[in-house]
Amino acid sequence: MHTFMVPTRSVSTTISIDEPRPSPGLEQPATLRQTAEQLAAGFAKTAAERDARGGTPKAERDALRASGLLGLSIPVAFGGLGASWRTTLDVVRTLARADSSLAHVFGFHHLMLATVRLFGAPSQWESWFGQTARHRWFWGNALNPLDERTISRTQAGWREFSGQKSFCSGALDSEMMIVSARDADTRALLIAAVPTQRSGISISDDWDNIGQRQTDSGTVTFEQVRVEHHEVLSNPGPLTTPFACVRPLIAQLILANVYLGIAEAAFDDARHYTLNEARPWPASKVASTDDDPYILGQYGEFWIGLESVRLLAGRAAERLDAAWARDTALTGAERGELALAVASARVAAARTGLELCTRMFDVAGARATHGALRLDRHWRNLRTHTLHDPLAYKIRELGEWALKRSYPTPSFYS
Repeated sequence: MHTFMVPTRSVSTTISIDEPRPSPGLEQPATLRQTAEQLAAGFAKTAAERDARGGTPKAERDALRASGLLGLSIPVAFGGLGASWRTTLDVVRTLARADSSLAHVFGFHHLMLATVRLFGAPSQWESWFGQTARHRWFWGNALNPLDERTISRTQAGWREFSGQKSFCSGALDSEMMIVSARDADTRALLIAAVPTQRSGISISDDWDNIGQRQTDSGTVTFEQVRVEHHEVLSNPGPLTTPFACVRPLIAQLILANVYLGIAEAAFDDARHYTLNEARPWPASKVASTDDDPYILGQYGEFWIGLESVRLLAGRAAERLDAAWARDTALTGAERGELALAVASARVAAARTGLELCTRMFDVAGARATHGALRLDRHWRNLRTHTLHDPLAYKIRELGEWALKRSYPTPSFYS
């Protein structure tokens, strides 16, 4: 029996914005961004308090449902908003500037939709797209290929999945999940889409990390969970074609945009405290902190870093849209070029973000360390998120290209 364990103390029950509703023309990028900005403004008001509390941001997730943005990347033909990946990633980044946990689960929701599109047959993803848009389903993640659990076929013809998955971001308060396991006989990796409420699935409220505290990235336990044949994504299956291998690149570019949003939020907070709270150091011989040459120099460095990441992320998003349009005609070389652009953006976003989230206190002043502000959450969120997979291996892949002109080998992390 499915158990949904969310303590009352951990759930937000109110949200201080008017929940926007889908409307004709919402598919226009400017209107989509306006909707995202309206949501983000409301999320930002409670972000520090919810970071302290942790748990499931139920009210905020419901606001995302009501906004229609869960259908953002779904084509109009299936009831969605038909947005490009560039627009979808811009919305992820907008949300990350307000609350990186919500941006994380929102971005991964669209990653799960991309997963069924890339790994499954039209008869599968067309139906799921339509139902997601119509019922405003939230998709959660229980794929984690590093947790190798097994799945076996029964006499009835369907498969049974037992075991645990960790780092299951967004699984709590979801309607559907992407799950993975190894075939007990062939050891082949199988990926399936299953309803979260299915008998035998239990989701633990055990996520209590230093950052990304409202992503519910805890444990999902499966006890003889039925997986029907039509739920297994085997046509073409995971990482079988250049187009199917775009999936990990979408994941990596979502991460890059979350990192960039966090860094931009840290920059804005630092700037506010520099201009309004910080006092000039006596040795600076200036009347106002904003005239301190050392502080001005640091802001110049921050700006160069952010502008560089913005350009790299934008270029990668444009290449993703071009690759998506190619569909099954995408070549290995085209996929390789996209992989390089995405890896460059992710490395730059992580490095720039971590440096800015650390050095922001050098320019914001001692008052910015007040505990109630929880400005340290920017670093905690980014530090937690950047450990998704080691940057060193991304840099090595880029080095392989720079020196030997070898494209990154497709995997679930590259």
